Amino acid sequence: MWGKGAQGKGQGSHIANWIATAQELYEAAPGSLHMSLVMLLLGLLLLTLLAAARLLWGQWMLRALHLPPLVPGFLHMLQPNLPLHLLDLTQKFGPIYRLRLGLQDVVVLNSKRTIEEAMIKKWVDFAGRPQILSYKLVSQADQDLSLGDYTPLWKAHKKLTRSALLLSLRSSMESIVEQLTQEFCERMRALAGTPVDIQKEFSMLTCSVICSLTFGDKEDATVCAFRDCTRDLMKTWDHWSIQMLDIVPFLRFFPNPGLWRLKQAMEIRDRMVGEQLRRHKESLVPGRWRDMMDYMLQGVWKQRGKEGFGQLLEGHVHMAVVDLFIGGTETTAITLSWTLAFLLHHPEILQRLQEELDRELGPQASESRVPYKDRARLPLLNATITEVLRLRPVVPLALPHRTTRPSSISGYDIPEGTVVIANLQGAHLDDMVWEEPHEFRPDRFLEPGAGPGQLAFGCGARVCLGEPLARLELFVVLAQVLRDFALLPPAGALPSLQPEPYSGVNLLMQPFQVRLQPRGARAPGLGERQ
Repeated sequence: MWGKGAQGKGQGSHIANWIATAQELYEAAPGSLHMSLVMLLLGLLLLTLLAAARLLWGQWMLRALHLPPLVPGFLHMLQPNLPLHLLDLTQKFGPIYRLRLGLQDVVVLNSKRTIEEAMIKKWVDFAGRPQILSYKLVSQADQDLSLGDYTPLWKAHKKLTRSALLLSLRSSMESIVEQLTQEFCERMRALAGTPVDIQKEFSMLTCSVICSLTFGDKEDATVCAFRDCTRDLMKTWDHWSIQMLDIVPFLRFFPNPGLWRLKQAMEIRDRMVGEQLRRHKESLVPGRWRDMMDYMLQGVWKQRGKEGFGQLLEGHVHMAVVDLFIGGTETTAITLSWTLAFLLHHPEILQRLQEELDRELGPQASESRVPYKDRARLPLLNATITEVLRLRPVVPLALPHRTTRPSSISGYDIPEGTVVIANLQGAHLDDMVWEEPHEFRPDRFLEPGAGPGQLAFGCGARVCLGEPLARLELFVVLAQVLRDFALLPPAGALPSLQPEPYSGVNLLMQPFQVRLQPRGARAPGLGERQ
């Protein structure tokens, strides 16, 4: 990463070094790597030249504004554990500052106060999305809800999708989650303590929930196909060869194997979702709906010709389904996995949780349950979920916002069109707010006042629409799993609590296995054994 001295004469030496390095790597690397290496180094070279020109022009245009302090360098996105790197910068630059991610100047918010000022108090000013190349590639003619810019049509799209989710929540969502969780527990019980890749198992469970809610299909073949498609799409989208296109967009005209793979993944995605849309349109009964896809299709058809609602199309239903899978499968599965990992490291909390569950639910395998509306009966479970979401928000930097008009935060001017990043994980680890912020302490949310709360799902106009479903799943699944099973690490090997250093959009955890041993007279909980 460059500092202030990496300009002028120093810049030329860096360029010369990169050219020499490119030639050496090209000669040494296997033929299959030549194109990728050359593309990367060429991108860095072009980035250097363009950044210098953009820097001079940007400073001239913004010279009269009171802007947040600027952090030197423009390769910050190459830092491992980027949210923590951005939090570390607050020690010198404060909770709000500017930095360059490639050619783009962005404003980073690292505290709950600055995030809420922007996203709640001044939400209209900060409700936009930057229209970067990778977003356009995956959003099918700008019909995506999560990545779409703030427009009247986007508001109509959000209203329709939110209505479908809330209607499902009131009618069938809880019973579907409970039924699928029970089936999951039966599969785990049949394995009788055999080590399992728990994130993979949770991924199947959460994808089953989305398949059931979205188009009423929970067959294993359908669930596996959509889970694999979602994973492949996210993996290719997060690859450096695609992220590089957002930094230097004209690199898309160069050969790029990553871009080819992303287009293939999108073709598979669109074919699978399109097939579900075709089946639903053929069997749809007007005035009745079986699932969320039925509801959204009828909503699109009803609004045709109406003024002021926006011309929603079937493509908007298509992309709402894509958002539900991307935002509602791996994200929830990762949070469930993080919870089990933390509890394996803290058996004393696990024991207290199981004692709480036994008091409220009775012996394992009984039919009693705590309805989600009565979740206050399980305060420690709620506190544990909240603490995991604080420490490991699955989308730690949220998705970037863009200002729709000139605004301000904490007295600093924020020009129109500025990209703004909310460092949710940084705000959760702010030692000015949280006592021992890096420690796993669910009891902090049982104390009077219960802390300032967390922002794991974002806030304001861009808050995650799937938050009600995710919170329901976390509560129901963990209540059932922790009541029915003891958690045991295979061969005594505890999972790592450190995330993958380069995680992309989602905060990925290192794979681990766990043994889910049915509880009972012969299989006491881990806390009881100790």
